[in-house]
Amino acid sequence: MRIGCVVMAAGDARRFGENKLAAVFDGRTLIRHALEAVPAEEFSTVAVVTQYPEVEALAGEFGFLGVRNPHPDWGISHTIRLGLEAVGKCDAVLFQVSDQPLLRRETVAAQVAFFRSHPDKLVGLSHGGVRGNPCIFPARFFPELLALREDRGGSSVIRRHEEDLLLFEAPACELEDVDTPHALRALGEQRRLV
Repeated sequence: MRIGCVVMAAGDARRFGENKLAAVFDGRTLIRHALEAVPAEEFSTVAVVTQYPEVEALAGEFGFLGVRNPHPDWGISHTIRLGLEAVGKCDAVLFQVSDQPLLRRETVAAQVAFFRSHPDKLVGLSHGGVRGNPCIFPARFFPELLALREDRGGSSVIRRHEEDLLLFEAPACELEDVDTPHALRALGEQRRLV
């Protein structure tokens, strides 16, 4: 089974106020954390979709395919389209966001293994029954993903197919995303207290 991976790293991060991917958490940038969380051996292709040349270069350092998104203002749907086109013919694709600094590659690998035993299902990482990211989409959902427009993402496809969704449980901290500098600082404080 050929599974692709799309790391979505093209957003403007307006709430963060600056390039969020360059923000440092635990000594490394958020984008480096994201790329380190990818178990590359599980995927036929890993595409990192971004508007930033430095992220494209970093993707190359990991042996991933850097894909330039010249129109991040077109919304997440455009990033999804570019990612799907870049990974080529696959049986499924995992979509990963770039602002979950505590996500572990072992968790993503376990999620992929779980999907391989349920290849016709959508599989979302979750905690306590609440879905988060990453999410894996079998190829039968690609037409719906490609039909998305503007800032509508994969969640809208999942909502139309709740009966096909399986949740893969992970620690709550791994699903934590950071949308503001305050959230990033709070996650760092929380980690120091553990």
